[in-house]
Amino acid sequence: MEEGKILIVDDEEDIREILEFNLENAGYSVDCAASAEEALEILSPEHRLILLDVMMEGMSGFKMAEVVRKERGSQVPIIFLTAKNAENDLLTGFSAGGDDYISKPFSIHEVIARVKAVLRRTSSDHEPVSDTIVSGKIRIDISKKMVYAADAPVLLSKKEFEILCLLASHEGRVYSREDIIDELWKDAPYVLDRTVDVHIARIRSKLGEYKNYLTNRSGYGYCFSPVE
Repeated sequence: MEEGKILIVDDEEDIREILEFNLENAGYSVDCAASAEEALEILSPEHRLILLDVMMEGMSGFKMAEVVRKERGSQVPIIFLTAKNAENDLLTGFSAGGDDYISKPFSIHEVIARVKAVLRRTSSDHEPVSDTIVSGKIRIDISKKMVYAADAPVLLSKKEFEILCLLASHEGRVYSREDIIDELWKDAPYVLDRTVDVHIARIRSKLGEYKNYLTNRSGYGYCFSPVE
């Protein structure tokens, strides 16, 4: 049974063919693109996940992710494929809107496991039961995946949205970085505490004058508490 359509974006033909063959055997429908530019032409709402190479001629994977997130407003999960594994590269990937990161060379079993994990955790598992969260001047519409600050829309990435939902739905509770990683990255190894800090900083920046709703409680962790 088909488990969802995946878009593979890599300029190495051998890697595309290996991923396509094995993912189709695992039950997924697969589209392939040899460049970010080609991928942006064929990307559609039918795609449930993108496997995206970082280092390609022309547009890089990081740049494509930014286009997908910021210009198109799509929250389709993205797993980066790259030979890079330095901390700055990891943070760049997550800041660009990535959901996971796999370093080359990789085993196909690892790829399939990561794909399943990302699709599982980007489903409705971590969404609050209520359709709407209202706290102070912040309103979160769960069904529409939208956030409003004093009725002005705030554009967040999927992971930023999940973090804000987690904290806002438990107002006043302090979540350590480890708590947040366990809740939202539980199937992804090697997620750094710094990754949480980067996402929180981006959320606070986008909240503008309401950034102090998200606070760090003396190094213990993060808390959502409206400050009027």
